[in-house]
Amino acid sequence: MSEFSQFKRLYESNKFDVLLKKEGSIYWLKLRSISRKQLLVEFCRLANIDCSNIRGSALLEYVYKSKPKEELLDRFIAQEYIEERAKRKANENTLVSELYKLKVFDWGGLYQNNLERAIVDNYIKKISSFDLLNKKIENEIHSSMRGYVQSSWYNHWTSILIEDIFKDHKKVIPTVGLIKKVDFFIDNIPFDLKVTYFPDGFMAMARKEDGLPTELQVLKRFAKTLGINYNRNQKDKVLFAELLARIEESQKSEAKRFLNEFQKTRCSIIQKTIKKPKKLIKWLYEEQGERRFDAANRLFLVLIDKNSLEESWKMKRNIDLLRDTINSYLNQFNNKSVNNLTIEFDWMDGKKYAVLSDAIFVLKK
Repeated sequence: MSEFSQFKRLYESNKFDVLLKKEGSIYWLKLRSISRKQLLVEFCRLANIDCSNIRGSALLEYVYKSKPKEELLDRFIAQEYIEERAKRKANENTLVSELYKLKVFDWGGLYQNNLERAIVDNYIKKISSFDLLNKKIENEIHSSMRGYVQSSWYNHWTSILIEDIFKDHKKVIPTVGLIKKVDFFIDNIPFDLKVTYFPDGFMAMARKEDGLPTELQVLKRFAKTLGINYNRNQKDKVLFAELLARIEESQKSEAKRFLNEFQKTRCSIIQKTIKKPKKLIKWLYEEQGERRFDAANRLFLVLIDKNSLEESWKMKRNIDLLRDTINSYLNQFNNKSVNNLTIEFDWMDGKKYAVLSDAIFVLKK
């Protein structure tokens, strides 16, 4: 099997932990990012490669075997990105203004990747009355779909804005076309960017290690002392939001003292995590869903509103704050060693994996 075919097979089977350890794979991935025929033909013209007789999917392999210089490939990618970026930049201020119109980030109970299943399980299979089904569509599904679409829209456009901040930096080689598990290269290291918030599950684990009950348990206990009655049959996330809001709205002095201690504990755990982020990164890899598992290099952008973790989603449109933090990180990236970036994690298949990964913490104080 040729080297090109090996890379292609590993790429298509999502074996990035093997692919990225092979010499020449970075070069192959960069070429893969310009695999659209129009881009490859333009690159061949720049590199003085005669590709006039090459057809279809054979073109990418032909260019790879021709081995044009990587510096030339990098310059071509950079120029293509500049032209593509100019169109988005002209509309950037308008886009950010549009994103600020979203007041509530709510998946409507449907969430990503299980929209069809939620509708089938909760409506199609449970309801036998046509009239009741129509009533549910008007009163429940319509509202849930609105939240799902709006949240998906917000995530899509904020992700593009954030990726552009990275790709605009001089240390970053962007991808032009879509490549699985690679958004850009920093100092020739490919990374898949993941924008996330401080995870509830990791917070619960950190509290348990410190001998503390979960945040929900703490809220329930304090709500009892305040005499707050609530519906115990709600989902934990909904119940958590209700209890926190009702305690915040309380005018009692003990509620204010409680909230102060509650926030101090949160901040203490967050600060410990920022100082030693490898435990969080390992947790994020190990908690991947089985269907979306991969062992690609990931760069986690962790958004944290220290006053209200639940409002951290708003930070995805705070371009000035994001740009300052991201650029500061990238400016210092050459101080990162491979050892510092190496994360080893276990997976449910019993295998151990090693990846290059890091976390950038963006804090709103």
